[in-house]
Amino acid sequence: MNAIAFNTFEARPVILERQPAVAESGVRMNYARDEEIFGEGEVGRCVYKVVSGAVRTYRMLSDGRRQIVEFHTVGDVFGLDGERCHALGAEAVRETTLQVMRRDAFLHEQGSEAAIQALLKKFQRAQAHMLLLGRHTACERVAAFLLDFQERAGGADAVDLPMSRQDIADYLGLTIETVSRTFTQLQAARQIDLVSCRRVILRNPAALARICE
Repeated sequence: MNAIAFNTFEARPVILERQPAVAESGVRMNYARDEEIFGEGEVGRCVYKVVSGAVRTYRMLSDGRRQIVEFHTVGDVFGLDGERCHALGAEAVRETTLQVMRRDAFLHEQGSEAAIQALLKKFQRAQAHMLLLGRHTACERVAAFLLDFQERAGGADAVDLPMSRQDIADYLGLTIETVSRTFTQLQAARQIDLVSCRRVILRNPAALARICE
């Protein structure tokens, strides 16, 4: 019998314990688009690794606005953002599969080196995001965002963005209208091609890099 329980008031599964047979790899769990994985301030018992799909971590501001702090894509580990409670909330950007392991099991089985590497990557992403938000123009922010996702895609010119324009706006600290207008401007300048709302071809990455200088 699987050791997974469901909260009476939420569709989100809560992992209570696991059998020894799955202790090394945890359990795989599927989340629908926009489904909550954990909430801000919840006790952080688990560590998560993205198997497929994508996840956004975010914080709700006092004025009701949402600030997306990071996007986690395939291979990323998250859930180590607080000592006891999650400092951020997490939701699936689209249909997503996660490998979920209890935090204590992760630290025991993967060792401190894996935890340090996950935290180091998180710090580097946070630093990059801080620098991105410090850029003055919307064009600089969008260009830096596209180059970041090109790097995540292994340097390919065709970049598939799993998130919506509103997600991008909440990540870049812009309005959705500004993000859409900036994408259109970059296309008019022949620096990108918008194949669809989610697929972007970087026609001139060097020009995008110059925008970010």
